[in-house]
Amino acid sequence: MSFDTTQYPTLALASTVQELRLLPKEKLPALCGELRQYLLDSVSQSSGHFASGLGVVELTVALHYVYNTPFDHLVWDVGHQAYPHKILTGRRDRIGTIRQKNGLHPFPWRDESEHDVLSVGHSSTSISAGLGMAVAAEKEAAGRRTVCVIGDGAITAGMAFEAMNHAGDIKPDMLVILNDNDMSISENVGALNNRVAQILSGKTYSRLRESGKRVLTGLPPIKELVKRTEEHLKGMVSPGTLFEELGFNYIGPVDGHDVLTLVSTLTNMRNLSGPQFLHIITRKGKGYAPAEQDPIAWHAVPKFDPASGALPKSKDGIPTYSKIFGDWLCEMAAQDDKLMGITPAMREGSGMVRFSREYPQQYFDVAIAEQHAVTFAAGMAIGGYKPVVAIYSTFLQRAYDQLIHDVAIQKLPVLFAIDRGGIVGADGQTHQGAFDIAFLRCIPDLVIMTPSDENECRNMLYTGYHHQQGPSAVRYPRGNGRGLESEPLQQLPLGKGLVKRQGEKIAILNFGTLLPEAESVAESLNATLADMRFVKPMDEALVLQLAESHDMLVTLEEGAISGGAGSGVNEILMAARRMTPVLNLGLPDRFISQGTQDEVRHDLGLDAEGILAAIERWQAL
Repeated sequence: MSFDTTQYPTLALASTVQELRLLPKEKLPALCGELRQYLLDSVSQSSGHFASGLGVVELTVALHYVYNTPFDHLVWDVGHQAYPHKILTGRRDRIGTIRQKNGLHPFPWRDESEHDVLSVGHSSTSISAGLGMAVAAEKEAAGRRTVCVIGDGAITAGMAFEAMNHAGDIKPDMLVILNDNDMSISENVGALNNRVAQILSGKTYSRLRESGKRVLTGLPPIKELVKRTEEHLKGMVSPGTLFEELGFNYIGPVDGHDVLTLVSTLTNMRNLSGPQFLHIITRKGKGYAPAEQDPIAWHAVPKFDPASGALPKSKDGIPTYSKIFGDWLCEMAAQDDKLMGITPAMREGSGMVRFSREYPQQYFDVAIAEQHAVTFAAGMAIGGYKPVVAIYSTFLQRAYDQLIHDVAIQKLPVLFAIDRGGIVGADGQTHQGAFDIAFLRCIPDLVIMTPSDENECRNMLYTGYHHQQGPSAVRYPRGNGRGLESEPLQQLPLGKGLVKRQGEKIAILNFGTLLPEAESVAESLNATLADMRFVKPMDEALVLQLAESHDMLVTLEEGAISGGAGSGVNEILMAARRMTPVLNLGLPDRFISQGTQDEVRHDLGLDAEGILAAIERWQAL
């Protein structure tokens, strides 16, 4: 969409942060109103993350107004909320391309702008990275400031507290802003708290406190009494005791939608030394009533009509793999009260809403804490229960040590339901489920299954659930099944593949939901097609039999070729000294950027046309 300067006259004057800082302060509320409207107009036409950005409009304006970005470092956590930041930092006219192939990246991205100092996507990294930047800035001694913006969800991760604990110890100059948009810490918002925040951040209070400490240095008992009195007074008006204990100077809570108060508070705080913590209260979806009322539904949205106030109805068509998993979970919980479903803050994405409502005693959302989720599951398994950890492929990367150390070494029967395996599409490099097969395959005693359709998925979950000799994993993609009728659940024989079509010369060994593409190619080439089902234990007998009776093998997976399922086939052949040539098809050795799933698969040659072309090229060598 082209930018209409008549519709957004104030925003037109702030196409860069340098221009923004030339505006008189009294123009900022009007700028915020226009920025919020522009965000609504652009995301409704392009799709993307929505409610989070609406909630931080005033904060984003105030930060860029007060701080000398990009010289001063502004670090966003996760980055769902960074659309207003992108609009103000020279990307206003391209915001309609966000999350699209060759468009703006969905999250802050270093290659895209000097204003994006940290590429993000996973939660809770901002304070650690910001602390590193603050230490570097101190050594540089050029007056560079560092600000980290973290949400109340992201601060539930242990990594955020590890970083704050370290910052409180080494005490660099840095500011952490907690964007509290769920009233999860305090509801005490209003004039009194805003005034207290301005007092606490002001020079007079700071000077009094510092001079008081200097004067009382030689009198420990009195100094201790004054310090306790100060803490007591601050404790009465602010809920920041925890952050104070970690070594931060806590200020807030402040109304995050009052841009002028934010500007004056940030101006004061910019000059304070040591680690500072500003607690702001915002409303996710602020300024657009439907998003305010249901921020979860409006977190990430398809294209919609802003006037209607409604998201387009999803077609009741073929269920997604996430829904298939959620329904299976309910079916199993009805039979077995020892089943325990665990998610690290991904109830909606992992298809667990129905389960959480119908079986609340068996449902655990551990917040954004993947490491804890896995070891918590290990403890449950030790206690005689049957934990199922529902987790995205990209987020399981964060709990790799726990998976090995706390689950696999102890041979604990934990089932991992790994969603978003393979190409996820619009979220780009940080979210593609490229690595799970490769990083899981090297772990001893772990069963790894790759379903090719929804019934296979249900049966593999059932098989993993009943496998009590150690952990198991079922990995399935983002998106829909094939529309098959549900069949009764059955346990599959471990490590056994299926020959789906008998052909000659070429055998295609499929791992996962690219089976329809493999079927099409097998028909074209009169090739044999095997659905391997298990990455580990792999069906060695079937691999060797196919190698014996065919001129070449082709392995197919929607995961990294390096170390993936195809590598497992190569290893079997090498160990048996079979010289049958193998073509490994899958995800290349690079980070894969955004686009729709179909666009990305086509570009990587993982549709039927690309697979056929790759085989023909290889045969011609």
